[in-house]
Amino acid sequence: MAVAAGLLVAAVGAAEVAPAATSGAAPGPQVGDCVIFREGAAGLLLKTPTYWLQGSIAAIAREQRQLGLCPRIGKPAAAYTPADYALLAAAMPCVAELAGGVPLTVEVLRVRLRVADWETPWSPQHGTTGWLYRGQFLDQPLEKGALIDVDAAWFERCESGR
Repeated sequence: MAVAAGLLVAAVGAAEVAPAATSGAAPGPQVGDCVIFREGAAGLLLKTPTYWLQGSIAAIAREQRQLGLCPRIGKPAAAYTPADYALLAAAMPCVAELAGGVPLTVEVLRVRLRVADWETPWSPQHGTTGWLYRGQFLDQPLEKGALIDVDAAWFERCESGR
């Protein structure tokens, strides 16, 4: 849930600052940029493995979305299944409570990602199930060169040399 909450904040924050991010700051994502999604590395002393999905941006689109209530899964985050994560991701951006009971419209930056490489856990012993599990990102199978539609706020630019 910590990953999902962090991504929710990032998605809402990116939607709020994306139009104004043209002055002096690093430019927003561009077609051809290398991006990566990381999951794992939890723990202070003994860290869990880091799993990742890397690719390049093939297309960028801005969408208007209703900022609604997040789905209530009804179990602890450690017990989430890949289907639970997909349900939560499909609802993003979302909030736990609506201020004033009225949904807001927010702008979300979506990208079509051309998959280049990935590392996912294949069993609960390799890592907890999350957004990346058994060769899939959420409910989408990963194949080199395949295009997947994702929220741009979930990714960061690739480090040089990766």
